[in-house]
Amino acid sequence: MTALRPRRLPAGWEAELSDDYEWIPLRLPPEVTRIGASTRLSIEAEYRGWELTRVRLYTDGSRRVLLRRKKSAANAISDARCVDQPGL
Repeated sequence: MTALRPRRLPAGWEAELSDDYEWIPLRLPPEVTRIGASTRLSIEAEYRGWELTRVRLYTDGSRRVLLRRKKSAANAISDARCVDQPGL
């Protein structure tokens, strides 16, 4: 995953952003089940150090998710070696 790119976030989410963390917003399409979303986010948490900050469920079934992790030199090194899953 990459650092937060300038992108529209849902109202109220920008107030929580801090320079101490890396942030990444994700959109999960409606066809991703709750269990599938949980599994994908658990993998990101376990292997890449991301933690779930916010989730918003929309009426069409899609989800907007905000993940964060502490900034550190170790994260920069592991990101250089790891190719993230662009479809997540």
